[in-house]
Amino acid sequence: MIDNEEGETMNSVILTGNLASDVELRDFGDEKKLATFRLAVDRPSKNDEADFFRIAVWDQQAQLCADYLAKGRKVGVEGRLRHHVWEDGDEKKSRVEVVARRIEFLGARPDDAGAEVVPFEAAVA
Repeated sequence: MIDNEEGETMNSVILTGNLASDVELRDFGDEKKLATFRLAVDRPSKNDEADFFRIAVWDQQAQLCADYLAKGRKVGVEGRLRHHVWEDGDEKKSRVEVVARRIEFLGARPDDAGAEVVPFEAAVA
């Protein structure tokens, strides 16, 4: 986290990679939706290694991701980090995920070679 000139903290991340899973869409009613997927981001190395991130996308963007994305598709993600901690029995678990504010579809669709930008929608949760 970095403090900007106005004294507010900044939590921002930008990633480009390929979906390492299909999109999972959950519907909570009242047009509240959550899409999640894993993103593989290449790491420059001799062994072609990658880092994997859980991406969470809300509401209208969630539906668009579910409709147009699939495992292997290249995307750009802009968002913020969120840390979860929970207990599973006697074991404490945690994970960090990216809550997407903007998704850009980069990989060519079968019928189109251009990139698409999912409209901005304020991230909830």
